[in-house]
Amino acid sequence: MAALHDLTARAQRDALRRGDLTPTELTRHYLDRIHRLNPRLGALTTVTEDAALERAHALESHSPTESATNRPTAAPLWGLPFADKDLVQRAGVRTTFGSRAFEAHVPEVSDPLALALDAAGAVSLGKSNAPEFGMPSYTENLVGGPSRNPWRLELGSGGSSGGAATAVAAGLLPFAPGSDGGGSIRIPAAATGLVGIKPSRGLVPAGTGIDGLGGLAVPGPLARTVADAAMVLDAMINGPQPFTLRAARPWRGTLESAALTVADAAASIGVVTSSPWAATVDLDTEPHALDALEQVVADLEHRGHSVTRIDPQWPATYPQHFTAVWQAGAATIPLTAEQSEMLEPLTRWLIESGRRLTATDLAIALRGFADFERSLVAQFSGFDAVLTPALAQSPRPIGWYSSDPQRNFEQQVQFTPFTSFVNVSGLPAMVLPVVENDGLPVGVQLIGRPGGEATIVSLAAAIESSFTWDDRHPPSWFD
Repeated sequence: MAALHDLTARAQRDALRRGDLTPTELTRHYLDRIHRLNPRLGALTTVTEDAALERAHALESHSPTESATNRPTAAPLWGLPFADKDLVQRAGVRTTFGSRAFEAHVPEVSDPLALALDAAGAVSLGKSNAPEFGMPSYTENLVGGPSRNPWRLELGSGGSSGGAATAVAAGLLPFAPGSDGGGSIRIPAAATGLVGIKPSRGLVPAGTGIDGLGGLAVPGPLARTVADAAMVLDAMINGPQPFTLRAARPWRGTLESAALTVADAAASIGVVTSSPWAATVDLDTEPHALDALEQVVADLEHRGHSVTRIDPQWPATYPQHFTAVWQAGAATIPLTAEQSEMLEPLTRWLIESGRRLTATDLAIALRGFADFERSLVAQFSGFDAVLTPALAQSPRPIGWYSSDPQRNFEQQVQFTPFTSFVNVSGLPAMVLPVVENDGLPVGVQLIGRPGGEATIVSLAAAIESSFTWDDRHPPSWFD
């Protein structure tokens, strides 16, 4: 019989609804794994055992099947454990933002995403590890240590949702929420063999992206299967509505249902292997990443889909504009002089560079973002989805990134040149694992049209069925 943590999140949800399992039993199971394995993995920075068990017990007083309230619909994640990313504030729980400057910070008010997951009936077990203020694409910080890759512990798990990815891949959680401002869900998902979805800008009420500089960052799920990730995103989309502005939802039904339905109609797929970062950074996509892409292309063509190789017209100004907006965003982090002294070199460089920008510099960069979005959406408009490699390189070793901030930033781009332009365009995207290379997962990325989540979820589910990755797990020492 499979262990609870080997079941999909959907299977665990269904067991909870049938009454075969209680929220307390499931919570205790995951807390036990966290206590045993997290010290080696660095997935969670804070564990809230007492609060989690209290929450689970409280949920049991309102069975998901009782009365006419139809609680499975009202609370779609009823009883399922998760961890808040350590960039998301939960009242009364230490939130460090991955920084020594906030090591003792305990907020009094919860952020909208934490409230949305509470409303969905989920049980928070604590905080997942994140790099300082979520700025890097790897998770190694001085307050919580590195988040290690469950497939090979000397490697990193990517970032900035690295702790979330480590926890799900190692079976410490059935799913985890992340946030994605330049690839921060998709990068760690790809590095650890998970499915990660970055939704369209404006789609998730608890994190539309509209209120952030450049509209880059949005929340989304990390999970082991396409259907699991779709189920969690459904819950995020249909949660409390603190914002009224939302992206169009052209699909009917749920994304979970899209993940369970293989579309009969042939889709038009574009394939991209270039990046706008090539204008300033020497990029080299490793052969295993391109080979995985070609295997997926062959599978899609076998299914009757039309596949076309395309080479977008990337503006030479993209790297300059993205870097300026990234630096300007860092410059808005509220810090005292004493806190500033605790910053890591990359964060300090980003903040200081951002503070040197003029209003004109930022206006030009944001204008460039708008032009880029319009151009890329137009270039991709003839396709139902666009396929790219997920990462250009295999997961990087812990400590691999340079202490020189500018070289560090360049290394991050070389590792993951295919993600940030999706954030600038506001399009939905997801990564999923397909093959292994030297014992490590290798994935691909699907990019959709505006509001095209259902299409890419359905395509991803079809790809998943061909490559049967959902039955694979990291090395057996986790059990």
